[in-house]
Amino acid sequence: MRCSCRLSGWLAAFCLLPASGLAAAAASAPVVLVAASSPTPFSSLLQVILGLAVVLGAIVGLAWLFRRMSGGMLGGSNRLRVVSGVLVGQREKVVIVELEGEWLVLGVTSHSVNLLTKMDRPPDASADVVPPGEPFARWLKAAMDKGRQQSEAVNK
Repeated sequence: MRCSCRLSGWLAAFCLLPASGLAAAAASAPVVLVAASSPTPFSSLLQVILGLAVVLGAIVGLAWLFRRMSGGMLGGSNRLRVVSGVLVGQREKVVIVELEGEWLVLGVTSHSVNLLTKMDRPPDASADVVPPGEPFARWLKAAMDKGRQQSEAVNK
């Protein structure tokens, strides 16, 4: 008896046997197990690194595409710039913003931004941009030093 289906490997050999002798042949046939080759540590590491590279490449590509599609709306505008800023409280600051030759003095809190006054740009004002507040690196260093001092005081 022949099987009309197209099978490959060991299943095709069972298909050629008579139906009555199938169970007997399966019981007397030696069982051969083929061990799957386990991946080497190097190939596993290479696969992880390539996967990470693909994910990071996708993130960079999407960020570039998003920036190109936004048309400069994310702060790439030359019409608006921060001239100066000063902290007047823990979460409050006064910021001077230049918009088309006019200076806007803004009060900025964690909940709102309020226009305090408008003024013309002074003729002796420089075109250099002064970042508002203190740089993040200095703030981070101070916060880390403070955390270390507190942990040392607790451990004593």
